[in-house]
Amino acid sequence: MNYKVTKSDEEWRQTLSPEEFAVLRQAGTERPWTGELLDEKREGVYRCKACSAELFRSDAKFDSHCGWPSFYIPSEKDAVVLLKDTTLGMERVEVRCANCGSHLGHVFDDAPQTPTGDRFCMNSVSLSFEPKDN
Repeated sequence: MNYKVTKSDEEWRQTLSPEEFAVLRQAGTERPWTGELLDEKREGVYRCKACSAELFRSDAKFDSHCGWPSFYIPSEKDAVVLLKDTTLGMERVEVRCANCGSHLGHVFDDAPQTPTGDRFCMNSVSLSFEPKDN
């Protein structure tokens, strides 16, 4: 896949913290209930921590009680890329930033309480939050 933003691992390591690199570039997962954006309630935009591309908006965020920030739809259909993930002995759908290919989390179709039925379960460390100006 060709991404607009491409960097070597060394270049990513210079701009990301070790934890950010482990999740964004090596498809790691932060521990549940530890992310700083889990309880974020303000209105605003969630961006990719690696490249600042807009990914989600606060109006699509909901409390899924899973331990990670959850959204039912990306801000734009083409903001993320969905890939088959068969690691850990199961089949899941990985969510990556469409702009730089960074790992964000996974999407599950187990949220019937939302308009889409989807739960985009994202790592807080993969996102930055930009509050709306009042």
